[in-house]
Amino acid sequence: VQLQASGGGLVQAGGSLRLSCAVSGRSIDRDTVAWFRRPAGKDREFVACIFRNYGRTTYADSVEGRFTISRNNAESTLYLQMNDLKPEDTAIYYCAVSTTAIMSSRSSWSAYNYWSQGTQVTVSS
Repeated sequence: VQLQASGGGLVQAGGSLRLSCAVSGRSIDRDTVAWFRRPAGKDREFVACIFRNYGRTTYADSVEGRFTISRNNAESTLYLQMNDLKPEDTAIYYCAVSTTAIMSSRSSWSAYNYWSQGTQVTVSS
């Protein structure tokens, strides 16, 4: 299973970016999918997820209302639409897939068994 994240870049505060994650080697239609990020010098943190095939989305408080996670199961792709970006959103972003997550673990990085390489998002003030 391979995950390929793309779409990062440099944007001014208030701008938008759309991250994509192409998954190969596995159908993700029943999996929990998520985005995490790692700001420079900090630990990896949860951003958003879609729990299994129930369509239930969860967001970190810091991105609620600005970011939208979505998935296209037919194309095994997930997305993260990021609007009204802030300098504090600057980080390396990772997509992840979990085949075993339960509701209580869906925002924990340890629940995810497949990860992409990172894509850098830099927001200038």
